[in-house]
Amino acid sequence: MPHSPTRRTVLLSTGAAALAVGCGGGDDGDASAASPGQELAPTSDIPVGGGKVLANEKIVVTQPEQGEFKAFSAVCTHQNCLVSDVRDGSIDCACHGSRFSITDGAVEQGPATRPLPEERITVDGNSVRLA
Repeated sequence: MPHSPTRRTVLLSTGAAALAVGCGGGDDGDASAASPGQELAPTSDIPVGGGKVLANEKIVVTQPEQGEFKAFSAVCTHQNCLVSDVRDGSIDCACHGSRFSITDGAVEQGPATRPLPEERITVDGNSVRLA
């Protein structure tokens, strides 16, 4: 006789899937969804002293000083949430309040204890591209 799932089984399965999605699903944080040579953003989209979170690519691009562009994984090293915003000179994760430097990805405020991994980029004319 085939087994049909109980309401409890369905709810437990759905809850586990929702938790995995909400916290990044255990992604190791080092894998980028972008491919080499891909344009990440026009340089004009990255404010000086700030940056932009590219959720689809799982990358955050910053411009700490005029003409100096940096990129980091957008996956928080605390519990693999995507960082949410770049403001006031830091990359912020809304999940648990971690903050990272726009210059080098270093932890400025925990609970994260490891910096955001740097991504290799190039600036080609007015375009920031993944290296």
